[in-house]
Amino acid sequence: MEENQALKNQNLVNYYHDIINGIGENPNREGLLKTPRRAAKAIEYLTEGYHKDPVAILKSALFTEEYSEMVLVKDIEFYSLCEHHMLPFFGHAHIAYIPNGKIVGLSKIPRLVDVFSRRLQVQERLTIEILNALQDTLQPHGAAIVMEAQHMCMMMRGVQKQNSLTTSSAFTGVFRTFETRSEFLNLISKSHK
Repeated sequence: MEENQALKNQNLVNYYHDIINGIGENPNREGLLKTPRRAAKAIEYLTEGYHKDPVAILKSALFTEEYSEMVLVKDIEFYSLCEHHMLPFFGHAHIAYIPNGKIVGLSKIPRLVDVFSRRLQVQERLTIEILNALQDTLQPHGAAIVMEAQHMCMMMRGVQKQNSLTTSSAFTGVFRTFETRSEFLNLISKSHK
């Protein structure tokens, strides 16, 4: 296994060496000598979500509890790579659920976000994948997510809109009712000063 991992790493190193050469730079220049290896390590880290099991993460801290009101974790930072240009997009996720006899350790919700955001993504799919994993594993009365992100593919290239913010959302169960959805949206809009 370590041999295969080393081979994979070396392939990535070679690819980055070729990219540097392909854009007209000298990969043997002092400042770029170690760049292919550093870039390979960075891309492995930024895509480590492919090697993690979101269900196992949630189940590792699942507890029986009769709490039946909204549980909300907001302002969860995330960083991902757009699958179209492999440029970063980043922002905050706000996630809530209403337990149905089971709660999950609070730190597992940000870890769930990390699992799916550390893959090549589009924000819309990222939103649904997080929500579905939470809903399928906890079987709550409902779950909700709102994600707000800035996309470097829109800021650095293309339309070059520096202040644009993309919002995506998804809801299940009781969060599809007006009152519960409104309560959630109201809570995430409040500042935590």
